[in-house]
Amino acid sequence: MKPAKTRQIRHVPDSWSQIPCGEFYRDALAHHLRPSLAKLYGFHLLKLGNLSAEINTEACAISHQVNVGLKGDLLQVKADPLSLPFESKSVDACLLAHTLAWSSDPHRILREVDRVLIDDGWMLISGFNLFSMLGVGKLIPGVHRMIPWNSRMFTQMRLLDWLSLLNYEVVQRSGFQVLPWSRQGGKVISTHLPALGCLNLIVARKRTFPLIINPMKKSTSKPKLQTVGATRQFHPRSPQEPD
Repeated sequence: MKPAKTRQIRHVPDSWSQIPCGEFYRDALAHHLRPSLAKLYGFHLLKLGNLSAEINTEACAISHQVNVGLKGDLLQVKADPLSLPFESKSVDACLLAHTLAWSSDPHRILREVDRVLIDDGWMLISGFNLFSMLGVGKLIPGVHRMIPWNSRMFTQMRLLDWLSLLNYEVVQRSGFQVLPWSRQGGKVISTHLPALGCLNLIVARKRTFPLIINPMKKSTSKPKLQTVGATRQFHPRSPQEPD
């Protein structure tokens, strides 16, 4: 297995239009994201990368949606996804539409997203499927250096392993779009053979588990009551005084 971290990847697409059949992939991804987006709620949604910025997320109830990336016309915040300029636990959901596919350090991106996500926050990840008709192009000399075959096609099992280490619960994982079109049988094949789909989608939720307090130490862990603006002096009652 190749290491996740690599050198800078060349020829990173700035738009879906720069990917062969990219508009079909974009529309198919937006269609499969719609049910998951409808379940999201909160205040802030981050869309990392130019490809994420072009995904239609109107189905999401989160009104404040921010596009983040290094360069692009649709970006509201220009920043490196490897070092997000946001406070920890300040974002409710994050969309990474093929963001990891063209990243030199996907582990660091996941850690940054995990840092800014609130507890029970949502992470939506998409990418190309290595075991598909699209993934075969990686075996052809010369083609593997062209878009989109120069992308990192991580398997779902590898992504699931990374998410489990970060303590995420996978709510949904699916494959779709076996062929880059919907006409002439493409839709039928995509319905019956989702495992061979060119696109992968994983929806995961950040989970945090509270620490269990030892009953024997529970009494000693209680904070003492601090008095403010009151006297600490008192007079003990004599035994002869009536109640």
